[in-house]
Amino acid sequence: MPAEPEDHPDVQVLDEIRYIEHLVRTAIARKLPVGLTYPQFEVMNLLARRGDGVSPLEIARALQMTKSSLTNTLQRLLARRLIRVEPSESDGRRKRIWLAAEGRAAYAQSVVALRPKMATLRGGFTPKEFRDALPFLKALRTWLGETP
Repeated sequence: MPAEPEDHPDVQVLDEIRYIEHLVRTAIARKLPVGLTYPQFEVMNLLARRGDGVSPLEIARALQMTKSSLTNTLQRLLARRLIRVEPSESDGRRKRIWLAAEGRAAYAQSVVALRPKMATLRGGFTPKEFRDALPFLKALRTWLGETP
């Protein structure tokens, strides 16, 4: 009798990652300021952590978003005045994305709201457990990204 998919550790790992990703998105979305969506938070988080002046293409690649999805997300952030879009200094046709003052405030509010959940997470696992999980997760991400 063939093994059931649930019997395969590779399938179990991917299932766990999917469940974790869903739970993380849900936990973050519940703490966001009213009207801010998870994809919008992801863009703001990227700008806050990586720095301003990132091109839309760089954002799309970093967040694994389609061009149309990112365009919609950027338009919504721009409409709420959470980002600024400026022409690239090196190539006036290209755009660069910057967090606006309102965006920094909304991002800071989100981070403050997430702190208790993060503190609980850090209390539930040791730094060693997180460090031990990283090599496998990074290798899996790399493999998935490189394998057609």
